[in-house]
Amino acid sequence: MNELWKVRHWISGLQWLFFIFANIVVIPIAIGSAFNISGDEVANLLQLSFLVTGLACIVQAFFGHKRAIMEGQSGLWWGIILTLVITTQSEGISLQELGGSLAIGIFISAILTIIIGLAGLGDKLSTLFSDSVMGVFMFLFGVQLIQIFLKGMLAIPFGNAPKDTTIDLPISALSIILVILVIIFNIKAPKKIRNYGLLMGIIVGWILYAIFIEVKPIPKGWGISFDIFPLGKPTWNTGIIVTAVLAGLLNTANTFGALKGSEGVFNRTTTAGEYRRSFTITGIFAGISGFFGLVPYAPFVSSIGFLKQTHIKERIPFIIGGGLFILMGAIPPVGHFFSTLPLAIGSAVLFVSYLQLFNSARDFMKKVVTNDLNVYRVAVPIFVGIVIMILPNSYYASFPDFLRPLISNGLLMGIILSLLMENLIPWDKYNDEESK
Repeated sequence: MNELWKVRHWISGLQWLFFIFANIVVIPIAIGSAFNISGDEVANLLQLSFLVTGLACIVQAFFGHKRAIMEGQSGLWWGIILTLVITTQSEGISLQELGGSLAIGIFISAILTIIIGLAGLGDKLSTLFSDSVMGVFMFLFGVQLIQIFLKGMLAIPFGNAPKDTTIDLPISALSIILVILVIIFNIKAPKKIRNYGLLMGIIVGWILYAIFIEVKPIPKGWGISFDIFPLGKPTWNTGIIVTAVLAGLLNTANTFGALKGSEGVFNRTTTAGEYRRSFTITGIFAGISGFFGLVPYAPFVSSIGFLKQTHIKERIPFIIGGGLFILMGAIPPVGHFFSTLPLAIGSAVLFVSYLQLFNSARDFMKKVVTNDLNVYRVAVPIFVGIVIMILPNSYYASFPDFLRPLISNGLLMGIILSLLMENLIPWDKYNDEESK
């Protein structure tokens, strides 16, 4: 108990608070923009995100994997939801039907994740996610998120943009300037303050936006509204639900990436028990997300970079940071204030942050031996995934309705291809043949 009151732990806890905040604050705002919900509803989503995220971090630290690894709204889920907004609207599916079907898909995936945890299957599933699969996942994940952030920077709607939509030059110019400033800060700043790049970018960018573009009004209200299914009442759309369930299963890659990737930081190998507890808790919070219209949860791989920069490995500062984040969510004016964060500013800062996924992909790929005979294990899923991402949605009209949301998602198709190719073909045999 004495450890809790040490000043250094509280200073480190503030660093965790800033890290968690910078990674979470943009997500509810982006989802609110994509689903065209009101400013008050966005503020409620933001407050709930603060509360649930802080609680998820603390529960994992005490009862889950018991490491100082952020549990947050999954970037994979976030990217897939925003992609579904675009593809389904072009097919004439309403946002309410999308939101309702997503809720059902998230519930099913949450149950499956809990089963994986309770049955102790996490350790066995981890063998499917080889270095090659993780490299493909990280690369395509980065491509999809960077595409989304770039749209936000250019002030292009996340939903089905009208035909007369054009790039907003003043907002785009400010976003690009901010990207350059954050990159310079990350390169030039001393190591000790480099991890504040996200936070500094948000503060500076928000001030510049208010000076040169506009000041957004703060929504009024002093209560926290726990609206059930704010994005749409439960609806059955087979294609959306199947895509959501697959997204939930592939979201397990985040757990493997975070726990495997942090083994060197914490100097210990992940046990079957840690996988079991981590998956069970992630599944529970995914189910909570389905009720309240939040993006489902997963351990954040980006926590590894934070840990390496700050060397804050103890759980106490992490728990303090999570507790402070809950406190922010419990104070309504905080949520209302941060709901006015310009989407372009948040997108610009995260654009820089998620460029680091290239490094993560490269680290996994370094462990994969490729040559003229087995390069297909990496090339096919990456190139096919990227091409699917850039093809117009209208091209998929010839597919059955229930397949369209899945087939048109380059990230999911790339990961599925990689899993199949990696686990059905003995690529190591071709490594040996090439060396003879």
